[in-house]
Amino acid sequence: MSFLKRLLGGGGKSGDPEGLYFYVRAAKTGEVIRVRLNRSNDLSLTEDLGGYFARKVIVGQKSFERIETHFHFDKNRHFVSADVTGGELVEREDYEAYLAAQAPRTDQS
Repeated sequence: MSFLKRLLGGGGKSGDPEGLYFYVRAAKTGEVIRVRLNRSNDLSLTEDLGGYFARKVIVGQKSFERIETHFHFDKNRHFVSADVTGGELVEREDYEAYLAAQAPRTDQS
């Protein structure tokens, strides 16, 4: 379960109870993008009514590369798996490391 908490950006954020956060690394640019799904509005029932899914097409800031994602959830709206074309699902720590590497450096000489 700790892997899922890291993958989904932790748990217990009371400021956004409907938000599900995922992190995707673009295959071509290496850019790591945060994706937010709304648990109430973004999930659609599967045809067999046995769970939910969400489809997102993600475009980063570094290029117009499109990353297609399909998220799968159980009937209680808990994350089960994801299919990513043009990238890969990564953990929140990867996103934070990417942001830190992109931050402007200040020389303290």
